[in-house]
Amino acid sequence: MHLTLFFTHKTSLKDWNRVGMLDREVALYRKYQENGVKVSFITFGHKDRRLYQDRLPGIEILCNEKKLPTALYTKMIPLLHAGTLRKTDIIKSNQTPGALTALKSAQLYNKPMLARCGYMHSEFTQNEHGTNSLLTRQALADEAKLFSIATAIEVTTPMMKESILKRIPCTAGKVTIVPNYVDTDIFAPKETVKDIDLLFIGRLTPLKNLFALLDALQGVKIKTVIVGRGAQEDALKARAKELELNIEWAGNIPNTELPRYLNRSKLFILPSLYEGHPKTLIEAMAAGLPVIGANSPGIREIITHLKNGWLSGTDAASIRESIMELSASADIRAHLAKNARAFALANYSLDHIIGQELSLLESLI
Repeated sequence: MHLTLFFTHKTSLKDWNRVGMLDREVALYRKYQENGVKVSFITFGHKDRRLYQDRLPGIEILCNEKKLPTALYTKMIPLLHAGTLRKTDIIKSNQTPGALTALKSAQLYNKPMLARCGYMHSEFTQNEHGTNSLLTRQALADEAKLFSIATAIEVTTPMMKESILKRIPCTAGKVTIVPNYVDTDIFAPKETVKDIDLLFIGRLTPLKNLFALLDALQGVKIKTVIVGRGAQEDALKARAKELELNIEWAGNIPNTELPRYLNRSKLFILPSLYEGHPKTLIEAMAAGLPVIGANSPGIREIITHLKNGWLSGTDAASIRESIMELSASADIRAHLAKNARAFALANYSLDHIIGQELSLLESLI
C-alpha cells in the first residue's frame, strides 16, 4: 500500500519541528512503514526534503522546492507532484485546511480520499471569529464540499461525527472515529522529584482560557510552568507579573521533552473553553498525572469527573477551587493518576490506534 499525506495548508515539516511536534506527528507514519506501507508527504516548505530526508528515512518528502508563491504552489500541487500521485493507492489529508487540494488530486487521478480531521475547523473558526463571519461561512462551505465528495472521513471524537452527520446527511456511513494517539512507552510514569506544582501545555491563545487560570492563581503559593507560545504571550506575562505569580514560561519545547516536564509535575491543567481532541491532555494522562480539565466540549468527552480526572468550570473561582482541592489531597491525586494512565493505555496507545487506521485504509482500497 502507498499512502500520500497532504499537510495542512501552509504547513511544513520545519513548522512541525519548530513547535516541537515533529516526532509526535511522524510516529504514526513510522508505524505505517513498519506495517509495509509506503508513505509520501506533500508539504508547503521550501527546504523540507533537504532538511528532513535523513531524519525521516523511507518517507518521500515532496515540497515547494521551486519557492513558488503559496497560492500558486497550492494550485499546482496536483501537477508538480503528479509522479507520486499517479502511483499512490490512497490520498489522506491531515486537517481540513488544505484538504480541498488533496480532494482535487484524488479526483484528478481517480484515487480514494480519506479526509482526516483532528478538530472541527468550522467550529474553531466560529468560536474565534463569530457565527456569521466570512471565515466561518467559508469553513462550513469547505467542509460541506470536502465531506460530501471524500471517500471516507476520519474524526477523533463522537461529537465531531454527530456534527458532520447532522449538517451533511449524505455522509452517513462514511464517518469513522479514530482518536488521537499517544506513545505510551514514552509518555509513562517515572519516579522523579516533583518540583512543579501545576503544568499547562498548549498554545497561548484565547480559546485556552489562560487569563482565567492566572486570576485563579492569585495568592496561591504554588510553582506553575506554562509550556507553549502564542498570540497572547506578552499580555499573559504582563498579567502574571501584575498578580505576582510564580510562573516559569518555558516556551515551545520538543514533544520528546514533554515527558520530563510531566513527570516533574504534581498536576496538569487544561482550562480551555473548547477543544477538539487535545493531545496534551491524553499525553498527561498517559504519563500518570492527575488532570484538571474544563467542563468544555472536547475535554468532558475524555475526562470523567473523579474517575480519571477532575472537571472544573471555566471561571477563575472554579479553577482555583479545583487546584486547591487536588493540591490538598494526595489520595485523590493518586487515585486519578492511576485511572488516567489505565484509560490512556486502553484507548489511545499508538499500537491500538495504528490497528484502527490500517483497517480503515485497507477498506478503502
